Amino acid sequence: MIVEREYGDDALARVYVARMREDDPASLVEFVESLQPPLPREQKWVLIVSSLFGCPAGCPMCDAGGGYRGRLDADEIIEQVSFMVRRRYSGLAVPVPRFKIQLARMGDPLYNPAIADVLERLPDLLDAPGLEPCLSTIAPASGGPLLERVRGIKDRLYPGGRFQMQFSIHSTDETARERLLPVPRWDLAAIAAFGERWHRPGDKLVTLNFTVIEGVPIDAGALRRHFDPARFLVKLTPLNPTERALSCGLRPGFDPARPETVAPLARALEGEGFRVIVSIGELQENRIGSNCGQFVTRLNREGIASARAPLADGAYAVPAGTREGGR
Repeated sequence: MIVEREYGDDALARVYVARMREDDPASLVEFVESLQPPLPREQKWVLIVSSLFGCPAGCPMCDAGGGYRGRLDADEIIEQVSFMVRRRYSGLAVPVPRFKIQLARMGDPLYNPAIADVLERLPDLLDAPGLEPCLSTIAPASGGPLLERVRGIKDRLYPGGRFQMQFSIHSTDETARERLLPVPRWDLAAIAAFGERWHRPGDKLVTLNFTVIEGVPIDAGALRRHFDPARFLVKLTPLNPTERALSCGLRPGFDPARPETVAPLARALEGEGFRVIVSIGELQENRIGSNCGQFVTRLNREGIASARAPLADGAYAVPAGTREGGR
């Protein structure tokens, strides 16, 4: 793995763009380490890693879609984790009470069976008592067998609330979901049925993530007809200003600088019994780009040779040849 460029701020988030295969200039991925202010890294540290080169889904709000080039293998996913851990700690020991590894950056992880091997290997690889994996997916129709395997791994290796499962569903209207998630995928009934099998006493509630988009229906009553608040919670997130969202004409459904603008929707969901998290994060993350796949898109468009050229937006290149794992 050769890290081509870094972006960001150690006080909030740092994005790495890496070429995973030395003989393939287009084998670029992004991975991220981030904090959750005001918590310091010593209390909570989040790593977000890629599992695909691009993504076949092509969701209109996500810059990771388009130009899909295949899957990373398990070693390549783990290399992203070990690179970030070694920058901060020695001996792959992470003494952080909440150490979250999210399979959620470039590519829906359910398109890559290697994620199950990664989840199997992480507890032995890392000395990390606070390890908490997170799997975020749109639930592609082909992913059922892999999800069942992950369910078994969760029960065996990450019981008692040490695993976060998130489904990005974005709307309670299936026509709208077809537009926002333009691939064969589970409907709400199938997601609800899996969540019933997934959730065991002591587990975290399964997260239903909605990117709130202007004109896209989110009906609290319809959601309650499918999902049991005893097993599911709702997360509301703003639409990030990705290139694809702008080009597709998507507009935010609320103003992240004014959280009160989403309060009526949150109250309606709470009225149906759901725990609701309004997940806005730091607005500076949009400038850093820690929320989306825009940097690989940009470098693929501009050409890999430009990867070591300085940018006006404050990004900088790491020294040529910075490597991890001898690949």
